[in-house]
Amino acid sequence: MQMTKWLAIWTAGAFLTAPAYADGKKKAEMPAAGAEKPCDHAKMPCEHGGGKPCEGKGETGGCCPGCANKPRLAATTLAPTAGNKVKGSVTFAEAEDGKVTVTAELEGLNPGQQHAMHVHEFGDCSAADGASAGGHFNPEGHDHGLPTTEKRHAGDFGNVTADAAGKAKFSLVVDNLTVAKWNGVAGRSVIVHAKADDGGQPTGNAGGRVACGVIGVAKAPEAAKPTAPAPTAAPAQTK
Repeated sequence: MQMTKWLAIWTAGAFLTAPAYADGKKKAEMPAAGAEKPCDHAKMPCEHGGGKPCEGKGETGGCCPGCANKPRLAATTLAPTAGNKVKGSVTFAEAEDGKVTVTAELEGLNPGQQHAMHVHEFGDCSAADGASAGGHFNPEGHDHGLPTTEKRHAGDFGNVTADAAGKAKFSLVVDNLTVAKWNGVAGRSVIVHAKADDGGQPTGNAGGRVACGVIGVAKAPEAAKPTAPAPTAAPAQTK
């Protein structure tokens, strides 16, 4: 009898310490603050996890680290290395299908000449000659190649061609790298070389490094807001 009495008191106290909300749930049933949110692509393969499915949870709606909700735009500003004058900008825009469009605008190149451009493995342009950027970014361990070669370094972009004023515009769509996943360019660097990339091993015989820029995540441009239609004049009233 005494045990039954204490059990009734304990049950009532537990109920009172877990207030009900409008939906009838008790506080104990509500998710804790900061709890993991559902993965936005649960049960789909994670490219960094050997093709294994996502477990279905992660921080702020993500998946496993390095998988979902990653930036899709990166950029760098190129500065000349010691004794050179090449400068410009390079942008990496990742589409929904995973392909990345690389665009560049350069100046200070040798007029009419081709210059190799590659992503290098380290985001470090501190050395006067650009050597601190390391070798070509090559996460899959392929041989060097031009963009027409299917299996090549992820950082192999081939050549830019300067006009008579030493300026060049470049655009290339690739599918062997990303902006910020396991094979991402963010945090690495772009190097422009003194010579053309001839596709030879191990790095295309492209000569010295004439410009370097560290790649960082960039803010996506905001969508243009629709403009309100101009008001139409009221029709003139006839007497």
